[in-house]
Amino acid sequence: MSKIFARFMKDESGATAIEYGLIAALISVALIAGATTLGGALNNQFSRLATKLNSVGPNATP
Repeated sequence: MSKIFARFMKDESGATAIEYGLIAALISVALIAGATTLGGALNNQFSRLATKLNSVGPNATP
């Protein structure tokens, strides 16, 4: 029984899986934060563009 317990304590394959899971979670959080920031910037840019286009009007010459 002690040999099984000692072998279990030496086995690091589970730790590696947990590390990969943590890395994947960290990358996911970074991607979500980046997408949120980019989405806000794009929304502001399109709002400014829509305001400029509306101020020109459909009958104005470029």
